[in-house]
Amino acid sequence: MADLVRSEFILGGQRSGKSRRAELLARRWLELSPQHRAVMMATGQAWDGEMRERIARHQADRALRVPGMATVEEPLALADALRKHSDTSTLIVVDCLTLWLTNLMMPADTAQARDEAAVIAYGEALCKAIAAAPGPVVLVGNEIGLGVIPMGSDVRAFVDALGRLNQQVAGSCQRVTLMAAGLPLTFKDVT
Repeated sequence: MADLVRSEFILGGQRSGKSRRAELLARRWLELSPQHRAVMMATGQAWDGEMRERIARHQADRALRVPGMATVEEPLALADALRKHSDTSTLIVVDCLTLWLTNLMMPADTAQARDEAAVIAYGEALCKAIAAAPGPVVLVGNEIGLGVIPMGSDVRAFVDALGRLNQQVAGSCQRVTLMAAGLPLTFKDVT
């Protein structure tokens, strides 16, 4: 596995190995020093029974793979949470940006939905927090723009917004890795 960098953005499809790579980087960070900490910033929200089960399964699996990793649930204020929890001895894993964007654009309370300008501003604030983070940051997100053009206008708007967010975050990170079938492909490595 490649050496740790200050910031890495891991993209891929569902079940491509994105979270597993982020966890491996966190475990490696923890093994480097007893003073190191790792924090998972989870963006998913349990809106239904299936999502509650999925979250519980991810938590149990993560506890086995990366013992000692703390979890902070942050569905919206990622930039603030990153500033609050990042320090030189703490690696932050954000999993995942796609759910975070869903929370911004399609919240359960539709009155809280953000417009395009607000979503772009949230992305810019996150990128500034990544650049200013004193410790390493690993971000996970889905690449969903490789398929057919969605039929619904709301879904097209989401795919467009995710593409813009992915470009913003990729521009802010030292390394960008695409995962496919559990294998990493490095697109960018500025170390």
